[in-house]
Amino acid sequence: MLGRIVEIADNNRHLSVYRGFLVVKATDGDKKELGRIPCDDICALIVNAYGVSYTNNVLIMLAEKGAPFVLCANNHNAIGMLWPIGGNFEVSKRIDAQINAKLPLKKRLWAELIKNKIAQQANVLRAIEVPDKPLSALVSKVRSGDPDNVEAQAARRYWTLLFGKDFRRDRRGEGANALLNYGYTILRATVARAVIAAGLHPSIGIHHSNASNPMRLVDDLIEPFRPYVDYQVYQLLQEGVNDVNPDSKRQLARLMYEDLVTEAGMVPITVCAQKLAVSLAQVYLGEREKLELPLIGAPIILGAIM
Repeated sequence: MLGRIVEIADNNRHLSVYRGFLVVKATDGDKKELGRIPCDDICALIVNAYGVSYTNNVLIMLAEKGAPFVLCANNHNAIGMLWPIGGNFEVSKRIDAQINAKLPLKKRLWAELIKNKIAQQANVLRAIEVPDKPLSALVSKVRSGDPDNVEAQAARRYWTLLFGKDFRRDRRGEGANALLNYGYTILRATVARAVIAAGLHPSIGIHHSNASNPMRLVDDLIEPFRPYVDYQVYQLLQEGVNDVNPDSKRQLARLMYEDLVTEAGMVPITVCAQKLAVSLAQVYLGEREKLELPLIGAPIILGAIM
């Protein structure tokens, strides 16, 4: 069974664990219990509100389940995350291989990720009936390590074609930018859990190297999945939804359970992220050559949210 992404979005809440359930209570008014969620169902817990308190047992439970605990800022971006120390029975072996990976291998892997990302961006443009050649023509130009920064070239064309010539990607912005921030936060938590479960260390990246970023690998592996968030935000805007509200949050969270077309068939994004992380561990160990990525050129099928 796929796990649930649980978000605490209302202020003044207290979280605790009781007999295998995450219990949510109000801390104001009559301080009544608001709900219970089976701990075994939780794959990530996101706190996006003020005045939230929680017991230490909540954090221990999440760590034992391999579920990340994500803290969000005002702009709905994740600014902190707690993850468990171990998540796989051969974690030490995999992390050693991750640390010892040579630069040429990392450059090849980064090129794989960026080619797939740009191809998925082109796929989004096709889905909304916008010419995709400005993007698809760039895929073959990505070289090992992307020294020409084709990723950035593609982004400049992509955002204009997707959201209009006046759109600028701004992590502090409102409207579409705030929706993208929230969708990426959900996606980041999903990928972080996959990385941990695969026995890899989230701070040892392939390409991202910011010394202050403890989730560099997560931000590497998230790239091929970003266009699916972009597509859902586009759909929300078409429906007249241009702010982060309870309904848009639910739709963006539900996106993680929608199917992507892969070589193995239809696979939910959560599972696809897990397969990608495991394939990376196998590449590091010399057990396979390429990453397991979403299929390029397959139609976007997001049935429950379209």
